[in-house]
Amino acid sequence: MSTHASVRFLDRTTPPHIFTLIVMTGLGALSMNIFLPSLPAMTTFFDTEYKVMQLSVSLYLGVNAVLQVLIGPISDRFGRRPVILGGMALFLLATVGCLLASSIEVFLFFRMMQAVIVVGLVLGRAVVRDMNDAENAASQIGYVTMGMAIVPMIGPAIGGLLDETLGWQANFWLLLILGAAIMALTYKDLGETAQTTGASFAAQFREYPELLASRRFWGYCACAAFASGAFFSYLGGAPFVGSEVFGLSASQVGLFFGAPALGYFFGNGISGRYSTTLGINRMILYGAALTVIGLGAALLLFLAGLENAYVFFGFTTFVGLGNGMVLPNATSGMLSVRPHLAGTASGLGGAIMLAGGASLSALAGVALTGAYGAYPLLFMMLTTAVLGVVAILYTIRREAQVTSQ
Repeated sequence: MSTHASVRFLDRTTPPHIFTLIVMTGLGALSMNIFLPSLPAMTTFFDTEYKVMQLSVSLYLGVNAVLQVLIGPISDRFGRRPVILGGMALFLLATVGCLLASSIEVFLFFRMMQAVIVVGLVLGRAVVRDMNDAENAASQIGYVTMGMAIVPMIGPAIGGLLDETLGWQANFWLLLILGAAIMALTYKDLGETAQTTGASFAAQFREYPELLASRRFWGYCACAAFASGAFFSYLGGAPFVGSEVFGLSASQVGLFFGAPALGYFFGNGISGRYSTTLGINRMILYGAALTVIGLGAALLLFLAGLENAYVFFGFTTFVGLGNGMVLPNATSGMLSVRPHLAGTASGLGGAIMLAGGASLSALAGVALTGAYGAYPLLFMMLTTAVLGVVAILYTIRREAQVTSQ
């Protein structure tokens, strides 16, 4: 990682070590999906319906989106370090609340509060951009999120095993223990990287039109939103498809569920290796196209009569592979349109991405009734993937117009 100062591990007077960024962002990923195989059991525990229990995903994503709008400007003014540490402390309190909840309403309240852990993801990206130019930032974000991809790859499998042996609460105990350990590591290692501004929040929010007026910013946001939309649809619907359509146990759902994360791992590796040589736009286009190819192949196999868990989950690996190539590069593009607003751009772009994701996740929960098997989910994922290709083609065209002027 190219930084303005030498990096010394566990020295908070220097920029953070890449390991700290990996585990800091990984905690948010783990919080999002470790308990998903437990959704059917939690539905029974709280005596509610699956579509209500599934709100623990869509509401979490929705609050994530709102927080990202606020986190960026706050960190641009006060710095990355205090905002990250404060968010982690609130996450620990929210996790305790989830463990103590005795009703679905209380659980959902604290589950929404858990979304504050998004500070790690939003500001982890901003920290990387603070220390690198656009192409190098895309490469470094790729390496950071490649490490993060390991967590959701194994998280659901661990969550399924914990659910079957110790109950769904064990997932949140694990989040509490890991959260406390990662907060301690972050406190010791995370040095400040932002050049903070003295501008008021009102002044910072008045800078939003500078971002919103940029068509390229919107283009990169759309690329990220549509690419991740396929994954968020999967988040909302795959537990139901696995357990109700294919009859898998919680541990089996957890094992299969990590398929996109496997692809994400390799996609991030490709981003880390090739973004600096191929450029961010070509990487986004290739990743978006691979997602369409994988989901299109899965749909064709289903129509040919091969409707089984291996085909469904196996081909969702392409969703992860494509996202691993698209998201680091689209994020770098967002942050590089106006580099002096990197924190704000990270938050606003992430909010746009997650708002769409929350809607698609909720829609997946409603659309999947069992009558049509996995088809509604496959169609939703494929549609958003195609729109991702359209978005990057528009962005490439717009960039060519800007550079020719």
